[in-house]
Amino acid sequence: MTERASYGALRVSTRAPGVAQVTMARPEVFNAFDEAMIGELGTAFVALESDAAVRVIVLAGEGRHFSAGADLQWMQRASTATRQWNLEDARRFAAMLARIEACPKPVVARVQGAALGGGVGLACACDIAVAAEGASFAVSEARFGILPAVIGPYLTNAVGKRQARRLALTTERVGAAEALAMGLVHRVVPDEELDAAVDRVVADLLIGGPGAQREIKELFAQLEVGPITPEVRELTAHTIARVRGSDEAKEGFAAFLAKRPAAWVPKS
Repeated sequence: MTERASYGALRVSTRAPGVAQVTMARPEVFNAFDEAMIGELGTAFVALESDAAVRVIVLAGEGRHFSAGADLQWMQRASTATRQWNLEDARRFAAMLARIEACPKPVVARVQGAALGGGVGLACACDIAVAAEGASFAVSEARFGILPAVIGPYLTNAVGKRQARRLALTTERVGAAEALAMGLVHRVVPDEELDAAVDRVVADLLIGGPGAQREIKELFAQLEVGPITPEVRELTAHTIARVRGSDEAKEGFAAFLAKRPAAWVPKS
């Protein structure tokens, strides 16, 4: 991989044409994050959003583990700080997760080893999570007398409220197979095949139109599980009516009828 940018706790590389990888690079603490890494993650995603050459982003962790979640020294500092300091600090964390989740480009989590606490939240904020068979997951905050508040909405969206509550209350560590069954991750592969599996997902993503993928993320963010109301039907009708007339849609249909790759598909 070619390095694109270097931060204190992150490396941003070109994984393949059109694909950027953001690697959390604190392996000595299992990629636990603190105020500095949170700020850098937000900054990196802002930069990649505005880079027209980037189609897909992979979020990874260096070394044996994806992320151990919050750095315990950071949490210890927080326990002695004022409520206002804690509120501002938590808002920064919430904004970083929201930035990843709302990124207009597909984001893929590459998960190996342990994903704990906020590390689970990071995986859930990504659109797609691919895990190694040896990966494990624990929503561990209650062990330290706190709760998974900021990651809670992302965890609940990924696995449903009842499973999320169970994981948070018990702090039980679950393996990759169970994480797959509950929807916490989308694919599990042997450890040595993790990068190949991520690359297969990325290849599928690069076939889709970037504008269409942006529209998918924007529309689906507005949809809830439940009754399909007249307002929802109207939203979906207006959305497809607008997108059908786009230049990207015209190119997509023309490419299909001509039996050729669309203009946005990377050349082999």
